[in-house]
Amino acid sequence: MSAAEPYDLLVIGAGINGAGIARDAAGRGLRVLLCEQADVASYTSSASTKLIHGGLRYLQNYEFSLVTKALREREILLRNAPHIIAPLRIVMPHTPSLRPGWMIRAGLMLYDHLGGRKQLLGPSEVVDLRWHVAGRALTPRLAKGFVYSDCRVQDSRLVVLNAMDAAQRGASVWLRTRCLMAEPHGRGWRAVLRCMRNATERVVYARVLVNATGPWASSFLAEAVTLHSAPTLRLVQGSHIVVPKHFRHDCAYLFQNDDGRIVFAIPYERDFTLIGTTEAPYQGEPAEARASEEEISYLCRAVNRYFRQPIQPETVVWTYSGVRPLYDEREEIEVSAASRDYSLDLRMHPAPLLSVLGGKLTTYRLLAHEAMRKLAAVLGCDETDWTIGAPLPGGDIADADFDGFQRIALCRYPWLPPALLERLARSYGTRLHRIVRGAHGLNELGEHFGAGLYEAELRYLIEAEWAVTAADVLWRRSKLGLRLTEVQAARLAQWLAGAHAERSEAAADTRRAGVRNSSET
Repeated sequence: MSAAEPYDLLVIGAGINGAGIARDAAGRGLRVLLCEQADVASYTSSASTKLIHGGLRYLQNYEFSLVTKALREREILLRNAPHIIAPLRIVMPHTPSLRPGWMIRAGLMLYDHLGGRKQLLGPSEVVDLRWHVAGRALTPRLAKGFVYSDCRVQDSRLVVLNAMDAAQRGASVWLRTRCLMAEPHGRGWRAVLRCMRNATERVVYARVLVNATGPWASSFLAEAVTLHSAPTLRLVQGSHIVVPKHFRHDCAYLFQNDDGRIVFAIPYERDFTLIGTTEAPYQGEPAEARASEEEISYLCRAVNRYFRQPIQPETVVWTYSGVRPLYDEREEIEVSAASRDYSLDLRMHPAPLLSVLGGKLTTYRLLAHEAMRKLAAVLGCDETDWTIGAPLPGGDIADADFDGFQRIALCRYPWLPPALLERLARSYGTRLHRIVRGAHGLNELGEHFGAGLYEAELRYLIEAEWAVTAADVLWRRSKLGLRLTEVQAARLAQWLAGAHAERSEAAADTRRAGVRNSSET
């Protein structure tokens, strides 16, 4: 594309909604530029509870429409990304003083049927915790429980895979690039983008500007676009803690609390337990959100009402916090009751501008489709929901049978330790073949940085997934930051710096060779 030729869409923000919209648009043959000030999924989208779910608790706020579409999307995403999304059984111990059993049972029956649950996920049931495997970790006073199905997800990888698919379909993806300013230009937009790595600036043109900046959506409109009537978002901080594995089974827990909130305890990364989330109004820079001591103590107290063995703040090995933007015109309601649904604000004057307000991880694909439906007349594209049956990279697994795929991979690569093969399969799906191709032993995967992280995987992450820093690898493309020592992480950072220096030098050599060939011609 020439410098003067405009993009069809300039999408600002490579969280889940921005990446999803870029993918959907690129798949329609549109010219797309996805721009992100940091790395893919650096903020809200990588700070979730790692669930693809309908939102059982939203039923108490009568959000039947949101729950219905989220449950339908749960099935679609599980089929399209069976490597990074997996079924999860969730146990809810019954505390009669909080909600009567008949009410919970009725809610679960509704939850089972609202989204048209298919065979991939089991139905809800009532269990006797005195005999159920999940009851062993709970206090003896808890005799009755309810079990239902949802899914777990590698949230940041979900974003990465959407951005990858967008790029493979022709989109340009510029990470660590901030949009300084966007102004109307003719019938479209002129934007100034700054590379955060070398401070260079570029001017681009687009027919439509998409504001998918998450918790920055209002400030972006007010500061970069200078739109004075920017919608108001409610910013809510949610924090999570990770502790060493607290129970041996593979079910998760949903714990009700007397303050009206719920807290999940979820098996995490084989050897850990993830606990969260908090919900508190947030003011300040979203990128600076951190779990406070008060939040950590709150989460420990919340689960200690249920667990047989208490969890202490000193046992926490990692915390993370994100800021969720909520868009609910009912300003007087409590944060816990504010809708988790999304709104798409399309303004045609002075130029087409679409702002994504609110939303949740589970409904990103539907949000992207609805965004393209709104823009169809402007961009001259059809409204086909093409992503509904399109696997994400690595998700092209026959019949979404991940267990069968893993068995085949184990036979094909018997020299891979089972735990390493499972991690690679869960992270990359069918693309694990690109990482281990040609190798016949661990010694052929290159330098080992610890915890099963080899040079072959790093080269793939650099070439295919835009990994630049150690944090990109350890906390977004994987969660190996939970396992590597400081010395190992430092060696990883050193290797990455050297690898990128080599790539930069090779690119410079190619450019110089091109100039020489042009001069000779």
